[in-house]
Amino acid sequence: MAQTQDKATELVFYVNGRKVIEKNADPETLLLPYLRKELRFTGTKYGCGGGGCGACTVMISRYNPITKTIRHYPANACLVPICSLYGAAVTTVEGIGSTSTRIHPVQERIAKCHGTQCGFCSPGMVMSIYTLLRNNPEPSLAQLTDALSGNLCRCTGYRPIIDACKTFSKSTGCCQSKENGVCCLNGEINGLSEVDEGSETSPKLFSEKAFLPLDPTQELIFPPELMIIAEKQTKRTRVFHGERMTWISLVTLKELLEAKVSYPQAPIVMGNTSVGPEVKFKGIFHPVVLFADSIAELSAVRHGCNGLTIGAGLSLAQVQDILSDVIQKLPEEKTQTFQALLKHLKTLAGLQIRNMSTLGGHIMSRHLDSDLNPLLAVGNCTLNLLSKEGKRQIPLNEQFLRKCSDADLKSEEILISVNIPYSRKWEFVSAFRQAQRQQNALATVNAGMRVFFGEGEGIIRELSISYGGVGPTTVCAKNSCQKLLGRPWNEEMLDAACRLVLDEVSLPGSAPGGKVEFKRTLIISFLFKFYLEVAQSLKRMDPVHCPSLADKCESAFADLHSTCHQSVLKYQNVNPKQPPQDAIGHPIMHLSGIKHATGEAIYCDDMPVVDQELFLTFVTSSRAHAKIISIDVSEALSLPGVVDILTAEHLRDVNSFSLSAEPDTLLAADEVLCVGDLVCAVIAESEVQAKRAAKHVRIVYEDLEPLILTIEDAVRHNSFYEPEKKLEYGNVDEAFKEVDQILEGEIHMGGQEHFYMETQSMLVVPRGEDRETDVYVSTQFPRYTQAIVASVLKVPANKVMCHVRRVGGAFGGKLGKTGVLAAITAFAANKLGRAVRCILERGEDMLITGGRHPYLGKYKVGFMDDGRILALDVVHYSNGGSSLDESLLVLGMGILKLDNAYKFPNLRCRGRACRTNLPPNTSFRGFGFPQAGLITEACITEVAAKCGLSPEKVREVNMYKGIDQLPCRQEVDANNLIQCWRECMAMSSYTLRKAAVEKFNAENYWKKKGLAVVPLKYPNGLESKADCQGTALVHIYLDGSVLVAHGGIEMGQGVHTKMVQVVSRELKMPVSNINLRGTSTETVPNAFASVASQTADFNGFAVKDACQTLLKRLEPIISKNPEGTWKDWAQAAYNESISLSAVGHFRGYDLNMDWETGVGHPFEHFVYGAACSEVEIDCLTGDHKNVRTDIIMDVGHSLNPALDIGQIEGAFFQGMGLYTMEELKYSPQGVLYTRGPSQYKIPAICDVPRELHISFLPPSQNSNTLYSSKGLGEPGVFLGCSVFFAIWDAVRAARQERGLTGRFKLSSPLTPEKIRMACEDKFTKMIPRDAPGSYVPWNILV
Repeated sequence: MAQTQDKATELVFYVNGRKVIEKNADPETLLLPYLRKELRFTGTKYGCGGGGCGACTVMISRYNPITKTIRHYPANACLVPICSLYGAAVTTVEGIGSTSTRIHPVQERIAKCHGTQCGFCSPGMVMSIYTLLRNNPEPSLAQLTDALSGNLCRCTGYRPIIDACKTFSKSTGCCQSKENGVCCLNGEINGLSEVDEGSETSPKLFSEKAFLPLDPTQELIFPPELMIIAEKQTKRTRVFHGERMTWISLVTLKELLEAKVSYPQAPIVMGNTSVGPEVKFKGIFHPVVLFADSIAELSAVRHGCNGLTIGAGLSLAQVQDILSDVIQKLPEEKTQTFQALLKHLKTLAGLQIRNMSTLGGHIMSRHLDSDLNPLLAVGNCTLNLLSKEGKRQIPLNEQFLRKCSDADLKSEEILISVNIPYSRKWEFVSAFRQAQRQQNALATVNAGMRVFFGEGEGIIRELSISYGGVGPTTVCAKNSCQKLLGRPWNEEMLDAACRLVLDEVSLPGSAPGGKVEFKRTLIISFLFKFYLEVAQSLKRMDPVHCPSLADKCESAFADLHSTCHQSVLKYQNVNPKQPPQDAIGHPIMHLSGIKHATGEAIYCDDMPVVDQELFLTFVTSSRAHAKIISIDVSEALSLPGVVDILTAEHLRDVNSFSLSAEPDTLLAADEVLCVGDLVCAVIAESEVQAKRAAKHVRIVYEDLEPLILTIEDAVRHNSFYEPEKKLEYGNVDEAFKEVDQILEGEIHMGGQEHFYMETQSMLVVPRGEDRETDVYVSTQFPRYTQAIVASVLKVPANKVMCHVRRVGGAFGGKLGKTGVLAAITAFAANKLGRAVRCILERGEDMLITGGRHPYLGKYKVGFMDDGRILALDVVHYSNGGSSLDESLLVLGMGILKLDNAYKFPNLRCRGRACRTNLPPNTSFRGFGFPQAGLITEACITEVAAKCGLSPEKVREVNMYKGIDQLPCRQEVDANNLIQCWRECMAMSSYTLRKAAVEKFNAENYWKKKGLAVVPLKYPNGLESKADCQGTALVHIYLDGSVLVAHGGIEMGQGVHTKMVQVVSRELKMPVSNINLRGTSTETVPNAFASVASQTADFNGFAVKDACQTLLKRLEPIISKNPEGTWKDWAQAAYNESISLSAVGHFRGYDLNMDWETGVGHPFEHFVYGAACSEVEIDCLTGDHKNVRTDIIMDVGHSLNPALDIGQIEGAFFQGMGLYTMEELKYSPQGVLYTRGPSQYKIPAICDVPRELHISFLPPSQNSNTLYSSKGLGEPGVFLGCSVFFAIWDAVRAARQERGLTGRFKLSSPLTPEKIRMACEDKFTKMIPRDAPGSYVPWNILV
């Protein structure tokens, strides 16, 4: 070993067919930064750094000289150490195709099927599909969607990505699950009639006929040199020495055992999916790492007489394939454990992690929520160990899982393989899990259960039950099982088992992870499911002696989730009289779609490194409310590469800036007001050095009182931002005297993280000359960034140029805080005279930036017995956080829109923005309406229940009709609202399906369906005329080509594409003739933020104005030569000294709002719509599945149906996440727990409804907007609450059947925890409950 280590080792691998030789490979370097910074393959993106989002997916290929096969698998580059890649071939998105060579069919189809919006996740999506196709050129749709289980998208809603996948699938896509006896692909499923033959809408957004064919023979070959190395080169241990770490790649078992003696504490790494995140997120450091990927003995599989022995080095994906194969070959009675393991493997993490993580690593990590360890423990599995001293075998039992010294591996031992026994006749094994999301989510609780009955007499001979997620590691209910031996399998045994297990598997009220009562309920709910599964199997095997299950129990078995996806899209056809070159109304692909899919689209952090560039990272407060006693930066400054550390003392008189009533502080000076407050900025030569130094900044705090975190805390301490917002209409107090009934209620709604795929990013380059500075930044509001940077640098705005090529998602989250971050970065750059880059990590971003405001709505409603609401008195409380930001604007907009689709003749609403010690919450798609609208709809639902009417009846009776007046006295024409409602009811076959849902619920006790229809009236407008301005610049060049610039920001919504379409119409030229670069304050000054679904409208009018100015100038030229080309006309104009450049301007709409009088005209137009959603819930686990959603939208005249449908369904998905899944968790000290995709779950591909139908209302009204189009980016978010109320309907059905007919409270998000606990039954009554105040909860409701 010593001799080997002395030799210099070269790292040899291939990237995109190119040989890479790294002579000084650093073991701490991961593939993602290496690809991006060293090789400049920037198509592979940083999204989270923990393998949870899939943005960094690449394909890794390895040749096996023994089997002579090549294994291609997807991997998260953010977790792959480069030292693990010796002899491997890496393929990135650039390696499969580009616009300069040829694009790959996967890239083409994702783009042309409109599967990209912001485009940041697209390269990862492409590589996941590509890798599957390399292994299987004709996959099923289920395999394709499984391939994307580890990829997240925040923009699209996944439907167009699935459409792209379907073009590669040779199977029908049928899930084989017949809904109501009808195939899922039949158009009449659930009573849906076929699309009318005479429909004026077009069903296809793309044509498959022109797609490039998939030709496997044209793929990049595996490098022959690597095959030769694997076949012929002498295998030897390779040692890589870094500055702090040594990496030893071992190739023989003997060497590995010797290394374990020499380095007993060194971890054995293969996939780096456990050690990697521990190093990154927990700060654990290993000076020596042993890599054992090439040792054949660790990948061996042996089929023995008593079971299967699987090598510890096999990946979980390989284990999955092995088990699938064995299950097909062996009789069912032998494969019970294998089937249970396979069930969990299908949902464990994403496919990338399953291909990297090994069986041995998963077992040895002994994570508390391991999906496999509970099953392996109950399955009597044993571990085969080896050391220099010899072989040893130990049981995988509770003692091993608890790391008891006498049951664990010795420091010099390694895990070679795992023995999994065959099951026996009369032995049954089951697996259960419940998580926040069905796939790629750590389990809240999971379980493995096994019972053996001997020779079928129904008496328990062996019983084993293990749980994950309910203790520091897997917990085995050993004592309970012992006491149940000898008992018959009946309900008396079940009752005793539940009580015994609850007593043994006890959870304290303050248990980490929270959800304590939910977890206790799942413990026995899973036990009940196991009881039923076994009873059903016993009945099948011995129908004479085993009693039948009650009919109501049958519904406990079925799986909610399916991989079948069907969509129907209906949009307006283009007028056949429209000129062919006029692109308006056509479903044109996103301008950057192909570049998104090839990785050629450049985002802020993709820009090349500037000479002498530095990196900046922030040190944030660890306290929510404290005085800063001292900041010691001496140790951090002494570290290698550290150039400077900025504090408030350096910024002094430029440490605050304001565009609103309250100034923003850049760096905390004397006091911190939330966890995540910016305290200082570390600037170093590299990102690694800056982040390492940040950990050595020592800050001493003194906690201050009061600590205000929740809305209730703020109300108690009268901690509010002023002024209070009020709106009143009619005479509320008098109306309450006239009504039949009065009801009071409240609903709480949690916040939401923006989770844009591209984190906050900026690069500031000081130009030196004339103190000019270029700021390249991912922002929605360049003007604000320019202003705050100019203020901090004490220069006029004309010295600061802010450039935005594109933004990788924003949703309102890249406004004020982005400007603050850019200003500090700019100060550092100008102080040091060097370019400075700042890219927030995902956890930093989530901690620092704030998100959607949590709300508490309290209402008092007066109504008649027929459901008509005559009086509504509402109070909205929002949790604004530690500084004002946009809280009052959000609150006010929510109040103006709270009526949604309903005419409340007498209305009073007051709103208070709470000042708390949380990071300041800010703008978010919908801007207050998703919260305000939910409060109103909850009130409607409660009124319906009180009146004994359906919510749809109460909604309909209270809806605006015809010409009416809003609470702010603005006129509204609600005819299209009523039409949307009626169309949605008809399109969704509501009446038929309501009856089918009721029939289903009557026949199924443990599963319930719910159906809800929610209308939408979304007013578009910004209250102020000044904020509605738009500016554009259009150049015509002498060759006839056109360049456009405008003030809007491209962040996925396709505004640049729409602007090119506007030019196409106005100048009557093809889209191919028009170019549009990024947005810059250099070309278009003073532009307002790209927000409020108005960007295309304002800037489109400006582009139109510029084009019309040019046409007016050129009219004499064109009239002289009407048959000429644009090249002819441009040259002729030039020859006559006519300017070919024009500025266009749109002055904005006449909007106003007087909050003193409550009167105004704050909106320009209204987007109407309706959504009907059907869900199915599992009453035992709280799981739910969106079965079908129908959406009808009044979009006016669509500028681009593909983009508009994308905005509607993307917003709907974000809303569905908001109302049912996305949950921010804060500690009682104000620390955000949910700082990445492993803790915070946004919808994934598994959450796509089985059926999704989107239809545009035929245009019937012309408006003052651009070509009578409507802004659609935000309205669809609210329609996600149709899923919330469908779940509410299902829960109500469950409660009614259980005799619970009174009022019940539900809050948003309606997570599995809340669904399960609302479906009260004997199990929820059986669990112990902790008295409030008797414990400190792990998290609090803010």
